[in-house]
Amino acid sequence: MAILAGLVAVLSALLAAALRRLLRLRHQPTPAAGFFHPYTNDGGGGERVLWCAVRAVQELRPGLPCAVFTGDADASPDGLAARALDRFGVSLLCPPQVVHLNKRKWIEASTYPHFTMIGQSLGSVYLAREALNKFTPEFYFDTSGYAFTYPLARLFGCKVISYTHYPTISCDMIGRVKQRNSMYNNNSRIAGSIWLSRCKILYYTIFSLLYGLVGSCAHLVMVNSSWTKSHIVNIWKIPERTKRVYPPCDTSALQMLPLERSTTPPVLISVAQFRPEKAHGLQLEAFALALTRLDPDFPKPKLQFVGSCRNQEDLERLQKLKDRAIELHINELVEFHKDISYMDLVQLLGGAIAGLHSMTDEHFGIVVVEYMAAGAIPIAHKSAGPMMDIVLDEDGHQTGFLASEKEEFANAIIKVLRMSEQARQEMAAASRKRAQRFSGQRFHEDFTEAVRPILLPREA
Repeated sequence: MAILAGLVAVLSALLAAALRRLLRLRHQPTPAAGFFHPYTNDGGGGERVLWCAVRAVQELRPGLPCAVFTGDADASPDGLAARALDRFGVSLLCPPQVVHLNKRKWIEASTYPHFTMIGQSLGSVYLAREALNKFTPEFYFDTSGYAFTYPLARLFGCKVISYTHYPTISCDMIGRVKQRNSMYNNNSRIAGSIWLSRCKILYYTIFSLLYGLVGSCAHLVMVNSSWTKSHIVNIWKIPERTKRVYPPCDTSALQMLPLERSTTPPVLISVAQFRPEKAHGLQLEAFALALTRLDPDFPKPKLQFVGSCRNQEDLERLQKLKDRAIELHINELVEFHKDISYMDLVQLLGGAIAGLHSMTDEHFGIVVVEYMAAGAIPIAHKSAGPMMDIVLDEDGHQTGFLASEKEEFANAIIKVLRMSEQARQEMAAASRKRAQRFSGQRFHEDFTEAVRPILLPREA
């Protein structure tokens, strides 16, 4: 460990020296807020955070210009403002300035077939250099998790403010490699080899030390959950500058759905992209197991999978799920809905009595909040955000179930199916009330409180 620490110190000194040479001719920062968000069309929770953050800054400092660093070639001030409103219901006070980035390929995973994590991290520094050379704001907001850009931003004279959705590396990731567990981020070939596992542990350890070093350069760090906060504090070691700010969950339409719903047949729903870490197979197996334990005369429930596919691998994963449902002889009770509209999703959520979530260490879990707001009792993975922040008692009333293994998920499914209508509605009502803790208004208030000491000039 001492050798690794020395290596990191040497690398840091060399990097700092190189950066100082590059920045000799830099300009003084412009009084403005710049948001480093290379993908402004991802459509997910991260983009919602971006626009809610821009709106909050505009309200806190009305005269402060806001700029967005983006690699989307077609992005324009009016176009981004319209997207914020149409897609997320966020009305900006004025369109943001746009700083176009031409070197985004250096942060794309496909650019680095091997050592992807360190490749993307170093690539982000190169991309940030392009951004800050084009426009140097007084306040540099990172809303996409590119911590390696923070030392560079500080050298340009910026105040660095981060909203971190999840740590790039965590103690849990290193622990799984040490235990040689095969998962989506640790393939079976590495898990099956002692030598390869040791090499990966060394790689992860060095990266973790570097990640801690660059992350500590932030003036303010906001994190989206208790789980993320614990890991960031452990690695970046700046607890006094780290604040928990829950992400904005727009559940207004879901809150309007009636809690009373048909149970003939009872419907379970699972909403997630068809990605490996979402563990759809576990849900399918648990559903099949639950069916074997129901009385023969009990109404047969249905399971609805709802999600999108990013690429060919996701499409193949979806097909394997369909094939597995046939193998388990439950295909008539399982539905698959791919790439549906938001209105169709709301309609499906309004008919479900429970929502399944099975990703290990989901940093927050917006979909779990959406289940709760819609009146579908959550059955979520017993880890990270769902366990630590979301599926907790509300006014002394249970709001859902947590599970880890197939047996536990099956038992939770059976409990929900066997509930009386009154008991189900009572739990759904408590669940819905808890979901209100994660609203856009709550985000706005907590975000504003966190950034106020940095953004507002000190009183004389």
